Amino acid sequence: MAIDWDRRTCARRGHVTYAPDDPRLRVRLRARTAVGEAWRCLRCGDFVLGEPHGSGPAAEAPLVPRGRVLRDLFALRFLAVERAVRGVFVVLVAAAVWRFSNSEDAVRRLFDTYLDVLRPVFRHFHYDLDHSPVVGSLQKAFGYRHSTLVLVAGLLLAYALIELVEAVGLWYAKRWAEYLTVVATAAFLPLEVYELTEHVSWLKIATLVLNVLAVLYILLAKRLFGLRGGHRAVEAERRGASLLEVTEAADER
Repeated sequence: MAIDWDRRTCARRGHVTYAPDDPRLRVRLRARTAVGEAWRCLRCGDFVLGEPHGSGPAAEAPLVPRGRVLRDLFALRFLAVERAVRGVFVVLVAAAVWRFSNSEDAVRRLFDTYLDVLRPVFRHFHYDLDHSPVVGSLQKAFGYRHSTLVLVAGLLLAYALIELVEAVGLWYAKRWAEYLTVVATAAFLPLEVYELTEHVSWLKIATLVLNVLAVLYILLAKRLFGLRGGHRAVEAERRGASLLEVTEAADER
């Protein structure tokens, strides 16, 4: 069953009605009922009882995303939420690395203490902590210089900032954010593939697939870099939500 994104959005955010000055358009958007005047919603096309939300020249009618434009907006906002969650997580990791760089010796002593306590317990279950990849990675981290850890924290923070900027731009459907998302995401794809060659996990596979799909979707759906007509075709889609075309579509229903 197909989702009616127009009505779904109106149910969540409310209808959008407008009374144009042009009498020919006005009569096509207005209806008289037994309980009062009703105006056609510019998004879903249904008639809504009550006064219109606005009035004036047809050219000044609100540009309301609907149809495919609205579906694309939902997809962009899903990606925006994913980028925001990732950005916040990376900020927390950067903060943890920075704090670790300032108290490395104390953390090392605490780690060694717990390792001594846990070693006999894991040995009982025939697991050698001294040869554990996780323990080995943590012990290796203790050998990093303070300046190296600070640099890593700074790079992580810069990456998080890019993710958060992407999230804000995608949420508001900014075209520069679409370009930034495609370029930044594609730049990290070779690194994600390399990580899979080192160690395969479902999380890494899911992340790689999601990023590839995001790049392809934004490239094709938003017509970046001149694909499928480029920016001119995108503007034509947006003009498809104009007042005149809404009224023409309403006549066809």
